[in-house]
Amino acid sequence: MNALLSEKVLTVDEMTVKIREAVCSAKDLQNITVKGELLGFKRHTSGHAYFTVMGSEARVACVLFRSNASSVIVWPKDGDEVLVSGKIDIYGARGSYQIYATKLLPLGEGAKARAKEFLKNRLTQEGIFDIRNKRPMPVFPSKVAVITSLTGAAVQDVIKISSQRFPSSELIIIPSLMQGNGAAEEILAAFDCTRNIEGLSLVMLVRGGGSRDDLDVFDEEVVVRAVRSSPVPVITGLGHQIDMTLADIAADSFAPTPSGAAERVFPDSRDVLQYLRASQKHIFINMTNRIERLFDRSNAAFDRLLFNFMKCSFDPARNYIDNSESKLKDMIKYRLNNSQNRLDSLTAALNGASPLNILSNGYAIARKKDGETVKSASSLSPKDKISVQFIDGVVLASVSKVNMIPAVLEEVM
Repeated sequence: MNALLSEKVLTVDEMTVKIREAVCSAKDLQNITVKGELLGFKRHTSGHAYFTVMGSEARVACVLFRSNASSVIVWPKDGDEVLVSGKIDIYGARGSYQIYATKLLPLGEGAKARAKEFLKNRLTQEGIFDIRNKRPMPVFPSKVAVITSLTGAAVQDVIKISSQRFPSSELIIIPSLMQGNGAAEEILAAFDCTRNIEGLSLVMLVRGGGSRDDLDVFDEEVVVRAVRSSPVPVITGLGHQIDMTLADIAADSFAPTPSGAAERVFPDSRDVLQYLRASQKHIFINMTNRIERLFDRSNAAFDRLLFNFMKCSFDPARNYIDNSESKLKDMIKYRLNNSQNRLDSLTAALNGASPLNILSNGYAIARKKDGETVKSASSLSPKDKISVQFIDGVVLASVSKVNMIPAVLEEVM
């Protein structure tokens, strides 16, 4: 009894603290993933989930708090095989240890397929997979970031193909786990690194071959969102040809293998030469067409300018000529009218003085034999021969007697 008392005695609380300190100091127990059969699964109204994971001979209690519950895509049911990730801690009130889970993933093809389909439908509704958001691959990438494992064959394939096909492109290798625990977090961190690379053309997410289960990380929501939210185009080459991951669907382009992705990213030198020749021809045709259009436009502009110049230059002259012509016509008309009036006056005067006009009034003109006009009776003598002209004819007569009018005679005298 005294021997026992001489040793250091711990209380239950002190012992629990020591055990907890030992457990918490073990790093491999603070980030652990265990596999087992789900038992006694219960979701509390608070949002927390409580359950037990069983092995063949042992079991461990688990709790998944509400803050991490959103990471569960499809809730498992009792009897499902699951993966639980989290940390081990001591629950002193019960004197037991338990896993404080951060992730709960149902295993088995049926469970994984349901979880993938559920996540796919939800992200589809958000527009993550909308084909209209996909961006074209750059024709000549100057700088390419490659997210992959340094130990896999994928990185060597990409380096080889880029050096053979398009050596001027700069490769930036960003190492990351491609499967297993912590892979999703490292891939997310790698994509964050690409945002700080100036002049980056695109991102390649590639890995070598393996089993389909090794691709589960590329169906995780954080990876899918990282692919879609990249500021530059993303192409995937995950080493599988049968089943597409959600990351493949979210990417701007994908290929079954890393080599296939590299061949799509890096143009072959012969393709480059063909592209340059086609571009040269296209530029020549466009320039020729543009020059012809400019020439046609310049001719049209010149014609309009000439027309406007002629219009501005000759319209005033034409107007002046038209006005002068009108004035000249008016002046000629005025002069003709005046001349006509004068002619009419002269004609009237001439007609008044015309012998014929006098004859028409009943008068006659007497002429001697020699044609001299008889202006006075005194110029005639008896037996003179005379002709008397009337308006309508001439009468030959002989003077038998000349009788002078006294008043006229006196005036003559």
